[in-house]
Amino acid sequence: MWLRFDAIGTLSVCNNVSDLYSTVLVDTPLASYFENCMSEEDLNEVNIEIIRNKLWKAYLEDFYHFTQKLGGATGEVMKDILQFEADRRTINITINSIGTELQKEDRGTLYPNFGMLSPEGTEKLMKADDQEQVKSILENYQSYRSIAAQVNADKSMEDAFFEREVKLNMLAFEQQAQYGIFYSYVKLKEQEIRNIVWVAECIAQGHKDKTSQYIPIF
Repeated sequence: MWLRFDAIGTLSVCNNVSDLYSTVLVDTPLASYFENCMSEEDLNEVNIEIIRNKLWKAYLEDFYHFTQKLGGATGEVMKDILQFEADRRTINITINSIGTELQKEDRGTLYPNFGMLSPEGTEKLMKADDQEQVKSILENYQSYRSIAAQVNADKSMEDAFFEREVKLNMLAFEQQAQYGIFYSYVKLKEQEIRNIVWVAECIAQGHKDKTSQYIPIF
């Protein structure tokens, strides 16, 4: 499937962030997200990551409120999935920002304002200084305690998160008359692609004994 973006040709005349917003983004559905996330000084290596995380935060919060407004089985299914996604982003932002120039107060502004960790857990994570503190905070939450316990030399926390994501999306197929199944179908397809890439890379690098270490779906 090809993604068509009619305004792509106008990017060549943009000289700064203001031009980019006023010429390209202002008339797109993305405008409301970019409006409060970009400025003239933002285009450097650190701030690009901050912008990306702010956009994800705004998107997740809007999507979550939309699904909860729909209610019913859709709201129930999507609540669990999106709360997990919000918590995963919060944990990843915390771990990836430790030891960087990002201030702890700024770290907190990137966290989604919902999820099982919000607000008590996110306030503690904002102040964490190392991964051991992050792990001790997660110990207070059963779902994340089990994820942290799975992490070892052969399995990263990212892999443990992917396994949990697959389980949540598989559960969506057990509910009838709801729209969450379409979201879950796409997310499971994404994991299927990651599995194929994993197997292909193992074969290419001569590690065929590790090809079975993919995340099974159904």
